[in-house]
Amino acid sequence: MNKRVNITIEELWAIHKFSPNDNQREAILYGEGPLLLTAGPGSGKTRVLLWRTLNLIVFHAVAPEEIFLATFTEKAAQQLKDGLRTLLGTVTNLTGKPYDISKMSLGTVHSICQSLITDRRFSSGRVRKNSPILMDSLSQYFKIYQKRFWQELWVSGEFTDEESANLAITKYLLGKEINSRHVAVTECIALFNRFSEENIIPDAVQTNDVSLRGLLKMYSYYRNSLQINPNTKQVDFSLLQQEAFTAIENFTHSGNVFKYLIIDEYQDTNAIQEKLYFSLAKGSKNICVVGDDDQALYRFRGATVENLVEFENRCKQNIGIKPKRIDLDINYRSRKNIVDLYTHFIVQTDWKNPTKKGSHFRVHDKVIKAHSKDAKPSVVVSERDKADNVYAEIAQLVVDLKRTGKITDYNQCAFLFPSMKFRGEINTRVAGFQAAFENLGVPVYAPRAGSFVEVDEARAIFGLFLKIFDRPHYGATGSQNIIKFRNWMIGCMQYADNLMKEDKLLKEYVEDRKNDVATALADYNLLLALVKKKKWNVKDPFQFSMIRDFAEVAKLSPKAKKNLTNSYFRKVIELKEKENKPYSIDYIINRTTSLDWTVLDLFYQLNGFRHFRDMYLLAEDGTDEGPVCNLGLLSQYLSRFMEQYGTLLTASFMSDEKFVRVFFASYVYALYRLGESEYEDADDPFPKGRVPFLTIHQSKGLEFPVVVLGAVYKGEKPPDKKEVIVRHLLNKEGEPLDRISHFDNMRMFYVGLSRAQNLLVLPRYTYAAAATDIFKNIFENYPLQKIADLDLKHIPVADEAKQDLGKSYSYTSDYLLYNKCPRNYMIFKKYGFVPSRSQTMLFGSLVHQTIEDLHHLLIYERKNAAV
Repeated sequence: MNKRVNITIEELWAIHKFSPNDNQREAILYGEGPLLLTAGPGSGKTRVLLWRTLNLIVFHAVAPEEIFLATFTEKAAQQLKDGLRTLLGTVTNLTGKPYDISKMSLGTVHSICQSLITDRRFSSGRVRKNSPILMDSLSQYFKIYQKRFWQELWVSGEFTDEESANLAITKYLLGKEINSRHVAVTECIALFNRFSEENIIPDAVQTNDVSLRGLLKMYSYYRNSLQINPNTKQVDFSLLQQEAFTAIENFTHSGNVFKYLIIDEYQDTNAIQEKLYFSLAKGSKNICVVGDDDQALYRFRGATVENLVEFENRCKQNIGIKPKRIDLDINYRSRKNIVDLYTHFIVQTDWKNPTKKGSHFRVHDKVIKAHSKDAKPSVVVSERDKADNVYAEIAQLVVDLKRTGKITDYNQCAFLFPSMKFRGEINTRVAGFQAAFENLGVPVYAPRAGSFVEVDEARAIFGLFLKIFDRPHYGATGSQNIIKFRNWMIGCMQYADNLMKEDKLLKEYVEDRKNDVATALADYNLLLALVKKKKWNVKDPFQFSMIRDFAEVAKLSPKAKKNLTNSYFRKVIELKEKENKPYSIDYIINRTTSLDWTVLDLFYQLNGFRHFRDMYLLAEDGTDEGPVCNLGLLSQYLSRFMEQYGTLLTASFMSDEKFVRVFFASYVYALYRLGESEYEDADDPFPKGRVPFLTIHQSKGLEFPVVVLGAVYKGEKPPDKKEVIVRHLLNKEGEPLDRISHFDNMRMFYVGLSRAQNLLVLPRYTYAAAATDIFKNIFENYPLQKIADLDLKHIPVADEAKQDLGKSYSYTSDYLLYNKCPRNYMIFKKYGFVPSRSQTMLFGSLVHQTIEDLHHLLIYERKNAAV
């Protein structure tokens, strides 16, 4: 096949059946200078970003590593990587020219920040800097919640005792006194993260607020505690961004490293990210931001919608050029009446900025239009009735849609709610719709409706673990949370008892594992008794001559004796002694009395029994993927525990309830209190066979053939205390504090309304909290059809085909794994199960990094020698 030298982007569009509209085309081909892309719902922004990046690489000879492309989620980043590889693969097939994007800065801002810190291009001498140890949100919680560190923290804030600290912190940040370490810790974490995202240096700000001064001292102590040694530090996700910004600011030529910056979902960026992006763009001036201020949902995470709304002015201030603005304003997702409704909804409040004439708190002059010309009914409302009747009417509509083939699976109809819980309990709207579907025999999937540990799969696994290891015992306690958790553990054990009654083999297996634990503890105590009798110190070196003493201990188990007398063990001990690097006695005791299985091994062995095996069969034939998805998430949590606390289960760890306290009373209890959610998959978030219930926040970036807005009311709240604090410390302007909650609710409902493709369903309740004033006005004055009058023949059949931007597969990790065992591939690749005993992966990445470091060192030394 002859390779062509020249191709055009129009030819590539034709090959991939992409016909951009005028604005999409202009955005893709736009060259030098800053660019603002306002991108409404369903406007094809992902394709535009893909083709814009390809245009730079293929037709403007920009090296992939000279492009910075940041997205908001890992899913979006992977989608762009796969799509870009597919498109560049087409170019390679036509021209023979290969392209490598492995070194391109493409990912979430957090993943790119990690790479920027160690990127040799941002250091003189091309020396790799030490990468900080990243704590995710769960690790950050464990660090601060740990009793000893929490005491150090509140002492640094000049509190006299824990109770007064908990009460004062919650009173100041929540407006009410709560004597709960968990609540005080979660509030401090949120405040510390906001400080980091605003680039607040605690010692550099002044305030007369005594309570705030104490919290700033605690934040300072927390930051200092992360410096493990002069060369190693920990960072949380927020401090990671600050660390990257500092590295960039400290390097003179940082603005010239990237020729083009492209930032997606710019409405959800925070203050430190804005500083970082403008700093990287100060040389090339080529910064392109993409977003929709009407879909700004993440203020509670520190996002600043003004970054997008005021981008034109801020760009001029920071890099000296006002950007070109292009509106991606054609919606390709939804039928016409759906687009008409949500564009009508968003302008039903006053967005004008009264302090700046002619300005608004949103990009007010964009006009979203529907590509669809289908004006048949696509928005319907229920009868205005009491809640139970509304639930039943809408649930029956969903069943009818499935019966008539308008949807082929229940997961094509999403129920969206402003929240799934109220004060820790399931929301009444969520519970009502769940009950309505239960009455019709239709399963639902509600990942945020309850804590993950409450799902049956978690109760089964944790219940069996509790039967094997026993549970922690608290004694008399007045803590309602501890009492609830204790009752949860007892309930899990009862659940496990029922499983074992139904499966005698499972019962025998659990008894065997209990015996393993008991044997290990007995051996441990026998060996400790020997050490005491011989008057040894457990930290003393273990000598070869001690093997006989250990192996001849009366009543020592055959397994322990075998461990002590096998030839390999004897050779190792002898070798260590000759090298003058002997093991300690306690190390030998721990290795001798450790179990030969880990918590993850135990999990997979339990999965082989009938109760769990049936879940895999349901997933395999497409009947119900929910249970196996939750098992996959369980494997991830167990793997996380092993990473944090070690792999081996030694008798020392299991003695005196240490393991059950660390695993259940600390780790699982944290999952319980934090309300960790059910499985949510990046590629296919909602398992087949169930109606998905999710928050509107979860639905961001998704689309469904049918959407039901489960609630059309959310109360407005006073401004968040963190927002008030930041504005006080930085003298910062923004949306009026008394209107923030209203604006955020408008944006949230806008996102919910714009997820539907074929049909949008709105409930009309009577009594209190039925609807916001704007929804009430729409119900009274906007032309809407009732469900009872809807002719289903006007509803298109749901299209199962997903937007295919291309996906990359690996010969080794995809093809060979699937070829070896399709079920194995399904479990580990599709449902995210973590393989057991996979520590060898660390060695491979370590070797690769070491070789790369040596390579760059040689290059640098050669350059210096040439000079």
